[in-house]
Amino acid sequence: MNFTLIICTYMRPKPLLKLLQSVKEQTLYPNEILIIDGSSNNETETVLNKNPFKNLRYYKVDKLNRGLTKQRNFGINLVSKDSEIMCFLDDDIILTPSYFETLIETYSIKSDALAVGGYITNEVSWKLSDNQNDSSKFYFDGWMRNEPSRFKIRQLFGLLPDVDPGFMPTFSHGRSISFLPPSGNIYEVEQLMGGVSSYKKEVFETLKFSTYFEGYGLYEDADFSLRLAKTGKLYINTNAKLEHHHDGSGRPNKYQYGKMVIRNGWYVWRVKYSKPTFKARLKWHATAILLTKIRLLNVVTTSKRKEAFTESMGRIVGWFLLIFNAPNIEK
Repeated sequence: MNFTLIICTYMRPKPLLKLLQSVKEQTLYPNEILIIDGSSNNETETVLNKNPFKNLRYYKVDKLNRGLTKQRNFGINLVSKDSEIMCFLDDDIILTPSYFETLIETYSIKSDALAVGGYITNEVSWKLSDNQNDSSKFYFDGWMRNEPSRFKIRQLFGLLPDVDPGFMPTFSHGRSISFLPPSGNIYEVEQLMGGVSSYKKEVFETLKFSTYFEGYGLYEDADFSLRLAKTGKLYINTNAKLEHHHDGSGRPNKYQYGKMVIRNGWYVWRVKYSKPTFKARLKWHATAILLTKIRLLNVVTTSKRKEAFTESMGRIVGWFLLIFNAPNIEK
């Protein structure tokens, strides 16, 4: 299969170069690489001019097209006609050498796949397990990892997710892809991480990334994959391995991030469940409030007190704004 790699970047020339160097070592190399740069300076272009890569085309977008979802849609329109798969990577990713070979092969193994996601290996520590007796652990498919404190607290209030990782509960606030183990298996999901995703080209004949998610675009991947999952199958291949090295540049301040957590979280919940039950509504708000209190508690339990406080304030403001100015859901 011919495939295109689209990388949307913003003010991260050094991480981008590291990513491209890992692409260069791939056992299956992209037929084309599109760099969609929203930076307000020329540093990324300068780095790429000094370090050429095969099949790479660079595009600098203006302010009108800046922002993750806008840049992705911009890139989609530039993909060559003979490309069959579009792959997206965040600019702070580093690939294992067989990433693309494994990812693209998944479309042959799962012939009904509309989308396939990769698997991040450096964020969670997993171990094989032969029992499920430790309440401090999360167990799945014969593996275990530490259960985050927020889920332990949610369990006390009856607010744990009631579906597998990668699926959205009726009251949202589910378990992310990071709760799938490094088993080597391919798992069906309904949510992909946009920064390590791929899609059949035909998907974009009817769907685009929503421009509701401006700038940083928190949860834009959940929005797109939830809409796509209504039409077909999505998978995660845990053998398509990569590392995510979070880079702080280009991210919003913590207050704005906190508002996004609440408002964008509410938005994607309503994308999946346009008419949730009263019980689901109650549990969504109860979970959102509980998680905000936990984050506020970090003011005294962590060293990053200012970040915890400002994010908590953003969450609180975001929650109150839902009462008076809830987002309109795009169809």
